[in-house]
Amino acid sequence: MPHPILVLGASGYIGQHLIKALSDQGHEVRAAARQLSRLQKQQLPGVTCHEIDLSWPNDLPSLLKDVETLYYLVHSMGDSGDLVAQERQIALNVRDALRETPVSQVIYLSSLQAKEASESHHLKARQLTGDLLRDAGVPVTELRAGIIVGAGSAAFEVMRDMVYNLPVLTPPRWVRSRTTPIALENLLHYLLELRHHFSPEHRVFEAAGPEVLSYQQQFEHFMAVSGVHRPLIAIPLPTRLISVWFLQAITSVPPTIAQSLIQGLKHDLLADDAALRERIPQPLIPFDEAVRRTLKDEEKLANSSDWGYSPQAFARWRPQYGYFPKQAGFTVKTEASLSALWDVINQIGGKEGYFFGNALWQTRALLDRLIGHRLAKGRPAHAHLQVDDRVDSWRVIIADPQEQLALLFGMKAPGLGRLSFTLTDKGQYRLLDVRAWWHPHGMPGLIYWLLMFPPHLFIFRGMARRIARLAEQSTEKN
Repeated sequence: MPHPILVLGASGYIGQHLIKALSDQGHEVRAAARQLSRLQKQQLPGVTCHEIDLSWPNDLPSLLKDVETLYYLVHSMGDSGDLVAQERQIALNVRDALRETPVSQVIYLSSLQAKEASESHHLKARQLTGDLLRDAGVPVTELRAGIIVGAGSAAFEVMRDMVYNLPVLTPPRWVRSRTTPIALENLLHYLLELRHHFSPEHRVFEAAGPEVLSYQQQFEHFMAVSGVHRPLIAIPLPTRLISVWFLQAITSVPPTIAQSLIQGLKHDLLADDAALRERIPQPLIPFDEAVRRTLKDEEKLANSSDWGYSPQAFARWRPQYGYFPKQAGFTVKTEASLSALWDVINQIGGKEGYFFGNALWQTRALLDRLIGHRLAKGRPAHAHLQVDDRVDSWRVIIADPQEQLALLFGMKAPGLGRLSFTLTDKGQYRLLDVRAWWHPHGMPGLIYWLLMFPPHLFIFRGMARRIARLAEQSTEKN
């Protein structure tokens, strides 16, 4: 009987693609991560989802039972705090669990290391993680890769956002650094095939695409493929803080990921993939073709569970919209019941209006009317909203009872957005997250978001607290 495969870090963009590929091959897969809502909604054959926080992995030994291959794709780049300390603690926990419940092999996706000394916390954490995993007494195959060309790759999304959102490209001086970008499709093939090339010894392989390109050359190739041409002037911005602020303002890549990315981009990261290609030969996809395929794949992002597979959202999707949306929101902790919270959230657009800052919401709608954009008004009479219901100018695209309500933005603005209300049951308490998600359409959409960001933070904090307070009152009465 085939043994199950465990994927740690299953919610990342590499993890999601790998799990789908393993499922398509008919494997039994245990997908583990802190948040798996998107993967759960896909209902892939042979895949079971297990929510786990590897900082406190009490359930990890049971997940490892009978596993033959463990894929370690965990990465803390999107988290705040001390990256090296977080990665070290998680690797220690996994190492200890492997000592208790060993597997046949571990395949660890890591990063290329700079030849010279590096201050990059990201690169140091990747190296430390590999050392700790090798200390578990289980054969570890470490696959090191640099820039990955695929939807969701931080470096690719930064490039895409800068080209589409800026009239003139003024990247910092790290654009002169060189790397060997690899297509996501090629990287996934290596990950899948390494399972069949077992070795009782630890190994380190480096993965690369067929070209050596500087980041400036990658920008130039991207513009040639996309047909969007911008003047590119590299400016001397040596300060890491300025570079991170620049990326945070211009792109939708989370700031902690941007910071880790900047630290690594200052170095040449060149792979020697001869040993890997000898064992696993495959046609390597050129950079231009990889970009072309990625842009084509990103056209499908609106047709996903995030947007409720809404045909309206899909029809409004544009090539400028990438993997990461801009976001602003607030999460509140409450003892109100899920049913009470759900009942209150579904009152949106009724007597309570938008729960907080109703004058601001009305002012925003007035601006649309002043430019001749007619907005619908009102909401259905039934208590619980359903998909395709209209709430003023919003359209319901997700209505998962006691889990999530999401509304498609219908006002006039350069971009595509949604507003979500997400509930999470933590046993003794509940979490309510109120959040706006926004894909800017070029520079106008970016400016619109930057202008709206401060009031968004103020409004969503008030909305979340008001909804929680009303739900708590309802819970107490019952």
